[in-house]
Amino acid sequence: MTTSQRVPRAARLATFGCFGLNGFVLGMWVVHIPVIEHRAGVSHAVLGWLLLVLGGGAFAGMRLAGPLTDRLGGRAVVPASGVLLSASLVLPGLATGAWALGAALLVLGFGNGCLDVSMNTHAVQVEHRYGRPILAAFHAVFSLGGVLASLVGARTLGWGLSAPATLAGTGAFGVLCALAAAPALLPRAPAPPQAGTEAPGGAWPETPAEAATSAVRAGRPVPSRIGVLAALAFMLMLCEGVANDWSSLDLRDVLDAPAATAAFAYGAFSTAMTVGRLATDRVAGRVGPAAVVRYGAGLAALGLAAVAATPWVPLALAGWAVFGLGLSGCVPQLFSAAGHADREAAGANVSRVAGLGYLGMLAGPAVIGPLTRFVPLNAALLLPVLLCAAAAVAARVLTPRADPALTPGPRGRAGVS
Repeated sequence: MTTSQRVPRAARLATFGCFGLNGFVLGMWVVHIPVIEHRAGVSHAVLGWLLLVLGGGAFAGMRLAGPLTDRLGGRAVVPASGVLLSASLVLPGLATGAWALGAALLVLGFGNGCLDVSMNTHAVQVEHRYGRPILAAFHAVFSLGGVLASLVGARTLGWGLSAPATLAGTGAFGVLCALAAAPALLPRAPAPPQAGTEAPGGAWPETPAEAATSAVRAGRPVPSRIGVLAALAFMLMLCEGVANDWSSLDLRDVLDAPAATAAFAYGAFSTAMTVGRLATDRVAGRVGPAAVVRYGAGLAALGLAAVAATPWVPLALAGWAVFGLGLSGCVPQLFSAAGHADREAAGANVSRVAGLGYLGMLAGPAVIGPLTRFVPLNAALLLPVLLCAAAAVAARVLTPRADPALTPGPRGRAGVS
């Protein structure tokens, strides 16, 4: 194995660790929300507003970390963001009032936003070195980190451990993991080579179109293509947010399913999404990212339409699973396309797409809730059906200017396995 192969493999493993760490830390926060809410003495309504503070902090972190990652590189920003997120995890557990909890969630959200964008930007860089799609697998590991957190959190809560102690231990573990991953991460990417020459490390040379883009990059406004990718991320992540908050309520309130059965709705969605992300990279390598988003969003629309129309619980569960499977590969393709559109501004572009997508995930529950005042919940779910259908139509934006290292064809190569 050559050095050029060992470096991407080590960076890939380290990036897997960062995604898993992010999912695990956030999962531990989610598992302890009821305990933290009781300790802080806030109502459900106040907690809902404070969760918006968490989202605002994340959005601010994304906007800062994107350009910072372009300037300093993932090896500097990703570990620092991981340390910040992990260290701030204990703060909500220590909060004893609404203001203290709000401040703690602001810091926690900021750390999450920094890590989210910096690790995705670094993942795009690793993907480019591999020469084939691998980004969806990173997102699958993030989901697995959340599953692990649910298991660990359930165990520690069953043992009667206090939230501050558990979250402090998790934070210390996260700090160690972030620091341990740092040496294997890739340094800041050098300036792209001239057209027709091969980049160091075996990456594909810059095409004439990319070279022309590089020549006018300074001071250039945000490309319209990035705006379209951000809009698609907003729509698709809004749909994901709807599943997170309304899937179980749909079965319980619309189909009168028992609470235990209704809980399987989100389980079916999240399991299908994790499985789909594990398979997406190979599918994208064969058919291309545009096809993944086109057919994935179309499949998601069909699955959720079945949920909205069916009176049967088993078919509704299957519909939520199909919905998760369809959405699973879409967002990673958008992040990848944003990062590869301009590798010198990858962090800034990923932050734009991820930031608007994150706002969409927060907006999903807020949009569906008011709609249920006028129409039944299953009818309100037709809105994300329409958004998925619109995303399927707009997926062609991923076709032009595809990174040659990730496009199937005679010029593509297998890269590092």
